[in-house]
Amino acid sequence: METFSRAGFTFDVADAGTADNGTVVLLHGFPQTSQSWTGVSERLNQRGYRTIAPDQRGYSPRARPRRRVEYRIGELVSDIESLIIQSDARQVHLVGHDWGAQVAWMLTATRPDLVATLTTVSVPHPAAFLKSMLQSDQLRRSWYMAAFQPPRLPELLIARKPEFFDRMLASTGMDDQMIADTHRQIIDSGALTGGLNWYRALPFGRPGALARRITVPTTHVWGAGDTALARRGAELAGDYVDADFRLRILEHANHWIPEQNAAELTEIILDRIEN
Repeated sequence: METFSRAGFTFDVADAGTADNGTVVLLHGFPQTSQSWTGVSERLNQRGYRTIAPDQRGYSPRARPRRRVEYRIGELVSDIESLIIQSDARQVHLVGHDWGAQVAWMLTATRPDLVATLTTVSVPHPAAFLKSMLQSDQLRRSWYMAAFQPPRLPELLIARKPEFFDRMLASTGMDDQMIADTHRQIIDSGALTGGLNWYRALPFGRPGALARRITVPTTHVWGAGDTALARRGAELAGDYVDADFRLRILEHANHWIPEQNAAELTEIILDRIEN
């Protein structure tokens, strides 16, 4: 499949490989696109897996609603639910990084029948993330969530002072090529507002839904050099999984594990799927 549709929107999809051993759905975060999974996808394809990586809401050019309420988590989850159903895969192995991990957690909690295994990268279960704000320096690390809330202002500042945004990305561990890709794929393509709207829609979430538990085998992956996510959230993630759970901490990794640690992440995904 090259695209899928939902609620009047059309989403671009990178669909590769054959499903001899199963189908893996890969969900990107911010500021990323499906291309962040290229290294992982190629390795999974070589091992007999079909990989489906969508450009999610706000990133696909034909799926960029204007109102921030249209980016609430329920809509983001329903998008991927539709993708899985339209893919004709009975069940998938679901993998998500950053915001994609948040979507993966919530989809697995609400539609476990669609998910055979779950692998989340960087962002822990949403309840663990909230709890970590009280037990670590997570609140301080999350300053950017508040900075992204004003309409139009962040986009204006990034347009006028791109070097500030570049320094922020570099401080998280992005290299020069990744920063250049971010400009091309996100800023220059017009996807920046859509990506920021994921944060702006946070006030429209339902707090009670965040505590839903996970009932499928799950692995959570966290990089010790992650400047955005505290270790405590990763340590708490398993408290919300009523199935086999594994925590994999990569002491040498930062936040950008799919791009910078693709080989190691692929092996972790395969270990979850096959064992």
